Amino acid sequence: MTYKSSTKDVRLNLVVPPELKGRLTRMAAAQKRKISALVRESIEEKLARMDREIFEKKMREAYLEMAGENLVTADEFKYPDAENL
Repeated sequence: MTYKSSTKDVRLNLVVPPELKGRLTRMAAAQKRKISALVRESIEEKLARMDREIFEKKMREAYLEMAGENLVTADEFKYPDAENL
């Protein structure tokens, strides 16, 4: 993933444990990337996962809200009359 800095970017200061900084430093060096790029990508992935989980939760809730109505509709077609055969 290539990232172009823009004039609208903002700077964040993060406080992390020394072990995490060490891991980030080693991983960035291994991938020949900047730590900020790894952090930015990690944040983007985490937010995308959270958005997906929220969407799935809303879909699950909507499905459960409609379940009763769907059962009634399905029951209406349980005994089709000769017209539907």
